[in-house]
Amino acid sequence: MSKKEKGPVWAAGAMSGTSFDGVDVAVIETDGLDILDFGDIHEVIYCDEDRDVLRAAMGAWPGAARADAAALVVENAHIAAMAGLPDVAVLGFHGQTLAHDPDGGRTHQVGDGARLATALGCEVIWDFRSADMEMGGQGAPLAPFYHWACARWVGAEGPVVFLNLGGVGNLSWVDPTMDAPELLGACLAFDTGPANAPMDDLMAARGLGRFDSDGALAARGQVDLGILERALGDPWFDLAPPKSLDRDAFAGLQDAVAGLADADALATLAACAAGAVGRGIPHLPRRPERIFVTGGGRRNKTLMAMLAEATSCPVSPVEEVGLNGDALEAQAFAYLAVRASRGLPTSAPGTTGVAAPVGGARRSRPGTRALS
Repeated sequence: MSKKEKGPVWAAGAMSGTSFDGVDVAVIETDGLDILDFGDIHEVIYCDEDRDVLRAAMGAWPGAARADAAALVVENAHIAAMAGLPDVAVLGFHGQTLAHDPDGGRTHQVGDGARLATALGCEVIWDFRSADMEMGGQGAPLAPFYHWACARWVGAEGPVVFLNLGGVGNLSWVDPTMDAPELLGACLAFDTGPANAPMDDLMAARGLGRFDSDGALAARGQVDLGILERALGDPWFDLAPPKSLDRDAFAGLQDAVAGLADADALATLAACAAGAVGRGIPHLPRRPERIFVTGGGRRNKTLMAMLAEATSCPVSPVEEVGLNGDALEAQAFAYLAVRASRGLPTSAPGTTGVAAPVGGARRSRPGTRALS
C-alpha cells in the first residue's frame, strides 16, 4: 500500500494478549483517521498445552529456547485465526509480548510477520514498538490513537476514557474534538497497574479454573484493606504518565494474598485492580465524561462495581455504545497498520512519552523479507 493513498481501505488486525486467552482477529474499514465500518471478527482459543508454552516463556528475551517455542505457537495460531478472512489491504500483527522493560529501552514480542505474510498472501505490518522505544518512548500502550477514533465514531462530545482490563490495565484519555490523535492534548495514555493477571494466576495456582467467571467468587469475599492500602501505596502510582508495566511487575501481590481464603484473595486482588485505576484519575487533564471498559475485565461484575466506586465516574462496557470489547485491541492494530503504511504517527508524547510523534514498523510482503 502506497503512502500516497488517502482513501479508506479494509484492514485486519490481530492481537494475542497477556491473559493468554487466544488470538483475536478483526477487520475494519478506515482511512487511518476515522473508522468507516466494521467487518469480520475471528478468534482462536489457545489449548491448554499452548497456553502452558506461553506462560513458560514469560520474561524471556530473544535467543531463549522457550521464546522460540512460544513464537511457533503464536505464529501458528495467528495463521489459523486469519485463514479465510476476506481480502484486506494490510494486516497489523502485534505478536505476543513476553517481556517489557521500558526503563531499559527494550521490549520483546515474538512472532515473525514475514512468515505470516507468506502464509496468508497479505502485506503484514509488525514490530510496532521498536521505533517508539528508539526515540525514548515506553513502547506502550499502542491503542490510544484507535480509542480516539472510537470516541469520534460513538459521537462523544468531550473527553472520555477507554480502559482496557487485560492482564495489565491501561487507559486512554482522549479528546475527540481534536483534529488528529497525535496533536498535543488529544490523547493521554498509561498503564494503570495490575488487572486480570493476578486474579487469573491465583485461580490457576489454586486449581480453581482459568478465571473468576463474572467475578462471582470475588463477590463472596472480603477485601483485606491492609493489603489494598500497601499495594496502592506503591510509589509507581505517583509517577506522572506516560508509563507502562510488564505483566508481572506486581507479582508480589500473589505472596501478599497467599494466606487469604480464595474468595477473600480474589476480592482483594479485584480491589487492587480497581484502586489502581482510581489512583490514575488525578493524572488526567480533565475528568472524563464516561469510562468505557474493554478487555476481559469488563465481564467481572465485582470488578466493574469496584471501578465505579474507585473512580467516581460512570463506568460501562464498550458494548453500551455499539463497540465490541472482544475485538477492540485487534481492531486497533488494523487501524495502526493503515497509519504506519501511510507514514502517519502511531504514538506521540502523550501516549508513550516518545520525544515526538512517531510511526514506523516493519513491513513484510508475501515472498519477501521484512522491509523497514
